[in-house]
Amino acid sequence: MASETSTKETGKPSESRTPPIPNAVIDRSDREGNEKQWGYDLYPERRGEKYKPSWGRVLLGIEGTENLDKIKCERNVYSCVKKSPMVKLMMGALKSSGCEIDIRRHIACEVCDTSVSGGYDPVLNQVVVCQNIARNEGIVQGVLTHEMIHMFDYCNNNLDFKNIDHLACTEIRAANLTHCSFMSACTQGDASPFKIKQAHADCVKTKALNSVLAVRKVSPEEAIAAVERVFPKCYNDLEPIGRRIRRNSKDMYKAYMEGPMYGYDVD
Repeated sequence: MASETSTKETGKPSESRTPPIPNAVIDRSDREGNEKQWGYDLYPERRGEKYKPSWGRVLLGIEGTENLDKIKCERNVYSCVKKSPMVKLMMGALKSSGCEIDIRRHIACEVCDTSVSGGYDPVLNQVVVCQNIARNEGIVQGVLTHEMIHMFDYCNNNLDFKNIDHLACTEIRAANLTHCSFMSACTQGDASPFKIKQAHADCVKTKALNSVLAVRKVSPEEAIAAVERVFPKCYNDLEPIGRRIRRNSKDMYKAYMEGPMYGYDVD
């Protein structure tokens, strides 16, 4: 998950806006005075608010295609469920853990804030795909895999998303298993020819830190401390994928084929 500004491990926000990346958890609660202890209102439809496009943006062609976007999003979700080795592996792992997914019940396409591309709602046990951001099958595959890792952790580990260490751990695992590669580390500024070995770990820390800051109202120092506390254990936990996925490799297919070896019911 990403906030509107990228925050490095120093805790200082950069000037450029980070692209939307998958989210961690959706806070559906509110406290007196609208002071939310965790989570921002990035998913208006989760709070029962019907999305209303601006007439000006409709005339400019920026908004007004929400129904069509939903249909396209649902088609991409269905295609990933049928064809993506990563999504199929995650669904098999969830089924084997007693948390089988019904795509009509557990996956929803919605309009979200532009700073996120997806989310996991633990109250409704639903993955949200942001139809206004995740506009192609590749992005939808990344969102589904990322959020299903949160769902897997919630199913198997009694995860408490209001515990900042639990939140940091599941974000580390999702970034580790689905997003970070040498190229993405270079894009974030976490890699160079002189620190290749550490590049992946630094990329994971940066993405996890951004996610914690976006979903929790905590200081950068608190978020950094949480990520550092749990990083060694959570970074080395590769369940249920079993390996870190390298870009432009056969790793996704290898992980899918190895699923039954670990007791996962993959199709």
